[in-house]
Amino acid sequence: MRRLANGLIVVCCLLLLANTAQAGGLVRITERVYAYVDAQDTSPANSFGANAGIIIGENGIAVVDTLVSAKEAQRFLRDIAAISGKPVKYVINTHHHLDHAFGNAEFARLGATIIAHAADGSNMRQQAANVLANAGQYGLTPEDLAGTEIACPDLTFSDRLQLDLGGVEVELIYPAPSHSAGSILVHLPGEKVVFAGDVLFTDVHPYMGEGDISGWQRTLDLLAGLEAEVIIPGHGPLSNQKDVAEMKEYIAIFDRKAKELAAKGADDPEAAVAEMKKNLPERTRGEWLIGANLKIKYLAGSPPKP
Repeated sequence: MRRLANGLIVVCCLLLLANTAQAGGLVRITERVYAYVDAQDTSPANSFGANAGIIIGENGIAVVDTLVSAKEAQRFLRDIAAISGKPVKYVINTHHHLDHAFGNAEFARLGATIIAHAADGSNMRQQAANVLANAGQYGLTPEDLAGTEIACPDLTFSDRLQLDLGGVEVELIYPAPSHSAGSILVHLPGEKVVFAGDVLFTDVHPYMGEGDISGWQRTLDLLAGLEAEVIIPGHGPLSNQKDVAEMKEYIAIFDRKAKELAAKGADDPEAAVAEMKKNLPERTRGEWLIGANLKIKYLAGSPPKP
């Protein structure tokens, strides 16, 4: 009981720290872990509000996701330099979507090894150049993407991979296809921290266009079983097990109701979105994704959005 109470105190303190951190800055999660969390600016140029972070070991730094562009990655590098002068040894892509991986090249130029799951490494090699060439459909301008180049993973894995940065153990875990075919969890057992990537959206409507619902639910079950005291979602504030349970409930409700609408032959997108809103748990950001998910995954096909 005391352990649970202590864990809740830690989470509350971290949530307070995240809310009082300077806008745009990396928040200190533990002595070894920093992250961007809960961006209020969710515009395309600000990486759609995506979270990212760093893990600092004795021998160097691992970066978890690299944001949407060269400009965003350069901002990230400046923020890292303000915290530590150690070299960035690894970039870990939690998945292949542009808001989490299109800053890769800025880190690759510094000699970092880029790591991802094999499925999303393949997705990036096949899709990323085309996504970059057509980034205007995601609301990104040429100015936003100035200097942005694609850098695909150098190292991929299929199940689990362990990294030793010196004094901190990093476990890369792939339970199943979920948000994307190759979305992974980055577990730091010694820090009791998990970077969940877009397996977890907290207080933000998730993108489900490529989602494997059954695999996503299994992945959330595994995430809950890791018993982390702090979970860094792909979008939204610092999170805990309650947020994991709410995410599992959300995708189950969405999938069930969307299939009902599709079976009825829903041909009015606005009416379908309105019906979904009546059934979905309330979230404060990303409401536009309700319609996008319906269109992409359940009704008529269209190019995926981040």
